[in-house]
Amino acid sequence: MPDQPWRNPRPAPHLPEVQPRLAQFLIPSWLRAWWPALLWAGVIFVMSTDAFSPEHTGSVLERILHWIDPSITAAQFKIIHHFTRKTAHFSEYFVFCLLLYRGFRGARAGWRWTWGFAALFLAAAYSALDEIHQAFVASRHASPYDSIIDSTGAFFAMLFLWLWFRSRNRQNATTLTQSN
Repeated sequence: MPDQPWRNPRPAPHLPEVQPRLAQFLIPSWLRAWWPALLWAGVIFVMSTDAFSPEHTGSVLERILHWIDPSITAAQFKIIHHFTRKTAHFSEYFVFCLLLYRGFRGARAGWRWTWGFAALFLAAAYSALDEIHQAFVASRHASPYDSIIDSTGAFFAMLFLWLWFRSRNRQNATTLTQSN
């Protein structure tokens, strides 16, 4: 090797060593934290269009339910359809609040009340804007009750996160005391 002074004596790093450092240059950290919430906001927006109006979802759900149980009456179907739609409101904002919390938390770990409340308030504000958007869609109607259901889903997501992080902290504390 003395006759080749241009060669680097240090070997090239392996790909697993370089990947974490390379990722920070390819995708900004804020985008890595926020892309799921932004994508889910787009999904919620699409669900507020005519394609997901009660008439359209009802025809699909009716076929499924009549395939499962052909004896379902129109009154039973109306109750099931209403419950399914309201459950969808709750669920989509539950997930949205979880993703918003992930965005506010970023690369940091753990629970912060400020992150939780920021996620909750942003989800509630988006649900109000979502209902305003539905007021401009001919086959939809805006309902403050739907916005309350959405916000309740976001609240339960925040409660779930708080309980989950709290239980993890307790588990970590008991593990530390048992190891000492």
